[in-house]
Amino acid sequence: MELLLWRHAEAAATKPDIERALTAVGRNQAAAMAEWLQSRLPQNTRILVSPARRAQETAAALGMDFITCDALAPDAEPEAILQAAGWPNAQENILLVSHQPGLGAAAALAITGHPQYWAVDIGNVWWLSTESQDDKEQAVLRAIIPADLATSPK
Repeated sequence: MELLLWRHAEAAATKPDIERALTAVGRNQAAAMAEWLQSRLPQNTRILVSPARRAQETAAALGMDFITCDALAPDAEPEAILQAAGWPNAQENILLVSHQPGLGAAAALAITGHPQYWAVDIGNVWWLSTESQDDKEQAVLRAIIPADLATSPK
């Protein structure tokens, strides 16, 4: 299973929280990461997205169908995030677009078995996978892609 955790791009600091929209910088971050992802997403990747506007706008940059998932809302618990993804046993690959601190804690839980506060920066993607080693499943951190590195040089 491949699990990609994408933190939403930069958003305006407005209220209410659920309605915060991407800034111009955020739209550029989302577009750059979407371009990077489009050529790398594994086959049969299901995309699940927080209902928050900033996450919806980030995911929309991919130009692909996605499912809004309440379990990925801004206050999501790491266990709920991994459960929504079907980690570690889903038969498909999953891309989640969500928020801190839930994404970082979900990454920590998936890798170490303990929910800890790990920072996933704005617009970044963390790519995890599972693989068998000596008949045991293990989590593998394949990549951390900062939003500024996803941008192609012009």
